[in-house]
Amino acid sequence: MGKHKGRAWHGRLLAAALGVTALAAATSVWTAQAGPAGGRPSAAVASPDARERPAANVAAGIAHASDRGARGVNITIDDGPDPVWTPQVLRLLKDRGVKATFCMVGTQAQAYPDLVKAVVADGHRLCNHTVSHDTTMDTKSEAYQSQQILDAERMITKASGGVRSQYYRAPGGAFTPYSRQLAASHGMRPLGWNVDTKDFEHPGADTMVATVKREISNGPTILFHDAGGERSQTLAALREVLPWLEEQGRSFGFPVR
Repeated sequence: MGKHKGRAWHGRLLAAALGVTALAAATSVWTAQAGPAGGRPSAAVASPDARERPAANVAAGIAHASDRGARGVNITIDDGPDPVWTPQVLRLLKDRGVKATFCMVGTQAQAYPDLVKAVVADGHRLCNHTVSHDTTMDTKSEAYQSQQILDAERMITKASGGVRSQYYRAPGGAFTPYSRQLAASHGMRPLGWNVDTKDFEHPGADTMVATVKREISNGPTILFHDAGGERSQTLAALREVLPWLEEQGRSFGFPVR
């Protein structure tokens, strides 16, 4: 999500997450202490399922490219899951045969695990978007960044039934060298974007479509949202953008890892 977005959505999520992160800090101290190379849970934490163990390291550089090559496009959907909008986005993507990457907020994933499982069941990929969507992450301590990233990963993995996030997208692009390395050491490639539709500003579907058409030459990763507000304009824009991209000879893929 772009840094220029208003703070209202972040404020509501942060308030909702305070109790969650406080409890997580008490039961998962390792998340706040893990260094850039990551770390394993202490003996006080139950052993994770095999699917939840830290994955092999991936690159710490911020990814933008598509695994489908020069003509590939990555559709990325942020801030959910949301009980109203995520099911509609999933239906639209299924109708078009398009796979996307869903960057999920930990508290949202924890609240709606069935939707996380539905995203996975449809063949989409998961991305960690922190516990509370704090767009000032890059001004906070390493302990705070670690808690936000690793506790969100725990929430998302549990909600999905054991499927791990393959990417980490910092809220508002607020990456730090520490957060990128930490995410990468846990198998999550830092993920950027090339085209910001600014759908959170409700500019109108036509404006969003025009933005994609104008800026897709900047790179393949397009940013949309399925939560944080009313998303009918996002749905309308996707209905027009997806077939247009296909007409341009583009193919839908996932960000490189």
